[in-house]
Amino acid sequence: MDRNALVLSWCRLTRQPTATKLSARTPAIGNSVIGNSVMGNSVMGILAILFLVAATGCGSDLEQARKIQSKRQTLMQSQSQQDDLGEVFELLSHFVELNDQKATRQIVYHLNRWKDGRPVEGADIPEAFSLVSDLLPADQATRRITSSDYQSSDIRHLRDSYLFRRVLEWADRPESDDPLLASWLKDQEAVLGENDGLKLRTISRLFDWTVRNIAYEPMETPPPAQLTLPALPHGMVLQGAGYRQSDYLTLWRGIGDSLQRSGVFTQLCQQAGIPAFVLARQDANSGELVPWCVAAMIGDDAYLFEPNLSTYIPGPGQIGIATLAQARQDASIMRRLNLPGFFEYPISKDDIQQSIALLNLQPEAAAARMSFLESGLTGQRRLTIYQDIDALIAAIDQIPGIAGVRLWDIPLKADLYEKEMLEASERDPLLAFWYRSTWAILEAPIDMARELALGRWRHLHGVFSDEEDGDKKGARTLYLAQRAPEFEIDKLSTDVDLQQAYGVRRDLGMDQQQYEMQLAQAQQIMRGGKRTATYWISLLQYDDAKYDTAENWFSKRVLLESQLSLWEPSARYNLARCLERLGQSDEAVEIYKTDGDPQEHGNRIRARLFQKSISDSQDSAASDSGDSQAGSSDNNASDSDPSGNPEPANEPPATVTPENNDSPTGGSE
Repeated sequence: MDRNALVLSWCRLTRQPTATKLSARTPAIGNSVIGNSVMGNSVMGILAILFLVAATGCGSDLEQARKIQSKRQTLMQSQSQQDDLGEVFELLSHFVELNDQKATRQIVYHLNRWKDGRPVEGADIPEAFSLVSDLLPADQATRRITSSDYQSSDIRHLRDSYLFRRVLEWADRPESDDPLLASWLKDQEAVLGENDGLKLRTISRLFDWTVRNIAYEPMETPPPAQLTLPALPHGMVLQGAGYRQSDYLTLWRGIGDSLQRSGVFTQLCQQAGIPAFVLARQDANSGELVPWCVAAMIGDDAYLFEPNLSTYIPGPGQIGIATLAQARQDASIMRRLNLPGFFEYPISKDDIQQSIALLNLQPEAAAARMSFLESGLTGQRRLTIYQDIDALIAAIDQIPGIAGVRLWDIPLKADLYEKEMLEASERDPLLAFWYRSTWAILEAPIDMARELALGRWRHLHGVFSDEEDGDKKGARTLYLAQRAPEFEIDKLSTDVDLQQAYGVRRDLGMDQQQYEMQLAQAQQIMRGGKRTATYWISLLQYDDAKYDTAENWFSKRVLLESQLSLWEPSARYNLARCLERLGQSDEAVEIYKTDGDPQEHGNRIRARLFQKSISDSQDSAASDSGDSQAGSSDNNASDSDPSGNPEPANEPPATVTPENNDSPTGGSE
């Protein structure tokens, strides 16, 4: 046979793929078998090469065949690697629906198969980790940072980054602009340039999303008195501020203290590619670092946000967002956080001349394998999962007023706290019941909780409505399904059919007291799930720019006296934000000034800024009117105040028709 014809026949032969399922060693979840083997192609290629060797020896045609086979193997390997990354993201996108341990193992498998054959050099451990060695011993830091293989501890970092990225994609949009900052942000684009101006707009949106969607919780939340307090290491206490739940759980549950809100905000900024960090001052007596705000770095400036007050720190003249440089120079900036006769803000200009920047990072973010993976994530798969910590520290350290940059201990403490609490729960049944039942409405292995969890997952993905083909329910539909009528919840204790429908059954050997406790807990979960779903529907309506519908849900459902829950303070704040949008300024201010509200201090500052924006807008309108009457030729001036004051926030938006299936119209709950 002619050698060229032989080579052509071999090429045609190897062009026919043989798709073979992976062996039984391949991890799988449910009925999903991940990946396709290329063994068939490889065997056929090898046989063809052997045939060529036998027929032609080691001539130039054989060398050509080898090159063709090498290129084909490279192409197949690339396709296989892309398939592995596809499987990773498929698993991440359904993580809440899967067994997390099995999903973790499978993601690790696919990541290592994707990396296979491409060595990743282990990274050195950044010096910053030496300052937290009491929380992260050297051997753990070495394993989590320098390993070239992906491991189970990586998956939490990937899951968290994935979910924060999904929120960023729909929270960073024009509808999320804070009306009080609209005019100032527009002016800043001319000052900073388009790129940095857009970054400033992004961080303002992300902070506003955080304080609206992460309900305010006090730093101190005492546990029930009947609990035996477990002994926790590193000075931690039960329900300790900041570390009692991780950033992921804060986002997932939608509630947190100011430190946890700081964590959510900085995570969102990281996904946007904007450095953000907690600023702390050193206590003169104890030497401890005391966080006082969060800063986001744009150019050479650090813009300041106060999560405990649910507000950005206003700049000079209460206009815009203050920078650290401005706050260190202008005493009025910190002084205006005081509300004489109501609240005194404990920090002054003198207290913030030197601050320590605290980075909210996990060890995995410093690993070379994360840098390698991030470089392979493009398009819709793009995530920020790696940080060059040394370079980041060097950049932040250049900001005037920054006296040092360290790793924040809160993320590491949160991991330790969770581990210690799970171990303590195994020893103490009462502690276990309290620890697990608090969020059973969302995390218990029962159908009601699974449906609410799926609704929350879709909500955080920005999937509010059902898909047109009906195959995928949106968050609205899933939340509405949780809103069982009160009479149905009451009947659960006596109606056997309802008990079966909600999965409540009396197991063999269960005594009457245990059964009644089970029924009471089921009713508690149903009520808690209903009220949580109702609150989240209200938030969803606001984020969907349906302010009139959101106002109805907050006022007529969440804040209904018979339905009050842990969401009450945040619902009041969000109701006032709706009223701002709807032009009902007096009603909004009245709600902000509610006495005794847990976030009254910040709410009153919001009311003051809102009233100032109205006054500035009226002054601007009067000035324009006067110029017009005087025969001014500048009648085409912009609606925005040229001094940089915010645009009027009391103009009602265009009428929005609420969806028929979720607009509250009164009636019994």
